[in-house]
Amino acid sequence: MLITPGPLLAKINSPDDLKKLDQEKLVQLCDELRHFIIDNVSIYGGHFGASLGVVELTVALHYVFHAPYDQLVWDVGHQAYGHKILTGRRDVFHTNRLYRGISGFPKRSESRYDTFGVGHSSTSVSAALGMAAASKYLNLDDKQHVAIIGDGALTGGIAFEGLNNAGVSNTNLLIILNDNCMSIDPNVGALKDYLTDITTSKTYNKLKDEVWNLLGKLSTFGKSAQEIVSKVENGIKSTLLSQSNLFESLNLRYFGPVDGHDVNHLVSVLNDLKAIKGPKILHCVTVKGKGYGPAENGNATTWHAPGTFDKITGEIHKKVHDTPQPPKYQDVFGHTLVELARTNDKIIGITPAMPSGSSMNIMMKEMPDRAFDVGIAEQHAVTFSAGLATQGIIPFCNIYSSFMQRAYDQVVHDVCIQNLPVNFCLDRAGFAGADGPTHHGAYDIAYFRCLPNIIVSAPMNEAELRNLMYTASLPRKEQAFAIRYPRGQGVMPQWKTPFERIEIGTGRKIRDGKELAILTIGHIGNYAVTVCENLAKQGLEIAHYDMRFVKPLDEALLHEVFSAFAKIITVEDGCIQGGFGSAILEFMADHHYQAEVKRLGIPDRVVEHGEQLELHNECGFGPEGIQQAVLQMLERVTALPA
Repeated sequence: MLITPGPLLAKINSPDDLKKLDQEKLVQLCDELRHFIIDNVSIYGGHFGASLGVVELTVALHYVFHAPYDQLVWDVGHQAYGHKILTGRRDVFHTNRLYRGISGFPKRSESRYDTFGVGHSSTSVSAALGMAAASKYLNLDDKQHVAIIGDGALTGGIAFEGLNNAGVSNTNLLIILNDNCMSIDPNVGALKDYLTDITTSKTYNKLKDEVWNLLGKLSTFGKSAQEIVSKVENGIKSTLLSQSNLFESLNLRYFGPVDGHDVNHLVSVLNDLKAIKGPKILHCVTVKGKGYGPAENGNATTWHAPGTFDKITGEIHKKVHDTPQPPKYQDVFGHTLVELARTNDKIIGITPAMPSGSSMNIMMKEMPDRAFDVGIAEQHAVTFSAGLATQGIIPFCNIYSSFMQRAYDQVVHDVCIQNLPVNFCLDRAGFAGADGPTHHGAYDIAYFRCLPNIIVSAPMNEAELRNLMYTASLPRKEQAFAIRYPRGQGVMPQWKTPFERIEIGTGRKIRDGKELAILTIGHIGNYAVTVCENLAKQGLEIAHYDMRFVKPLDEALLHEVFSAFAKIITVEDGCIQGGFGSAILEFMADHHYQAEVKRLGIPDRVVEHGEQLELHNECGFGPEGIQQAVLQMLERVTALPA
């Protein structure tokens, strides 16, 4: 079902078409754009609240600036749906986040209007500053560079690094702070309180009016605009600094706060700011979910990415099942952590801005003094956890696998080198689905198993996740403990099993066999169970081992495997280079075994977005791929149906 755009939006295939509109038509265009997003997301799913909150800002930016010559850098791609629709992707927007459709985030290879790839947050200031520095070097003095940072991204450490550098850069950089007090969950920390103070302060609002009155007159001064601003700059700084303005302290001219939903005022402001050279910041106050009642007035976290819903009633569609369904791994983590914490008062939970996504919110609700949301600050989360561990606390630091990449130095330097017992729970390990390559947890096995002083594990089901967490919670004086698990459901409707300690570095035999052995790590092993059962019905007895640990490997079990089988297949939902299969090959080489080993996993390329099973099949380690690999290795390709 294709959504019909409104009459104005239907004529806009590029920002050049937008610029042909009379400014008085922009309010209608914003209304049409907002409804087009609502109509599409309600049917096809996707991120929702963030893009609704920047409709007016998006229209104003493309009306004032000359993209793609002027560089618009979106931070947190959740904001960029309107941008995509206005830049030639309206007619394919219904494929957003679907397999082989357009990406849910800005992506350089998708459009010349997407100046920088997004997925992880807080990168816009640094990227736009790099572009601005390049333009300065190339003497492109008329080129504009705009970083639109929002949805909580300013809590990320790299954003502060960029702001610090921008203040001394003397580049043509405009930073737009989309302040909606939200990321996926409500913003946390002192910065949130600071921005609230700015927004509500009478002093700031009085100054805002004076600044805008001045800027409103700039057009009458022409080339004297810069002089006018320079003359009052000291006065502005004096007033702002009396309120301890963070941005002015970093030598960034601060303007605002302004209403981010007044498109005509935004156009006026942006036109005036174009005349002011040097680094500056515009503070826009917006409402996440603006223009759609249930999202604007309801639970903003729920409406961040609600799935499909009835746009009239606001009812979110949920699948109804006749039989009990397995829980999501994240929920098993959340409930298990609380169970463990009830019996051990030294257990503390930490998450960088993902309490709902990781289900840390369960602990935050029941034990608010023992669960910390530190904002979009993965590096800080890891070192904060290391500090806790030095004092005998048992930290469970929950970070999405792909976001853990951002804190790798801290894992190496602050945890592993110091040999501290920090527990890392890596959610969304393997393919993350519709969020695509910026969110796929493809590399954690490879980048963790090369480190000293760390245990690397993956449960095949909910019971194993609980037991690994229990094992990690037991007192130990050294070694980090990483537990990786995928996005989505497990396999056990009755998942709440009694805790059992798992001996570190031990795997288990799932099935005996004669002709070939399959070694798996993590949830992907459930595919192998299905394959072995299917092939057994047709006379092939395939052995299956759930290794559970990549580091340390169960060497006793591997000696058993390599002594009994000349043909072995490894399966992992992780990168094939340096991953679990590579660890098995290293063991084989170190112990001088001779065997034919076939490795299945994520290939050495960027894999795009899609449902997890679609991506597993594409990369050859879904159920069909595993079965095909078995038959090929046994030279029985045509002997059995796929």
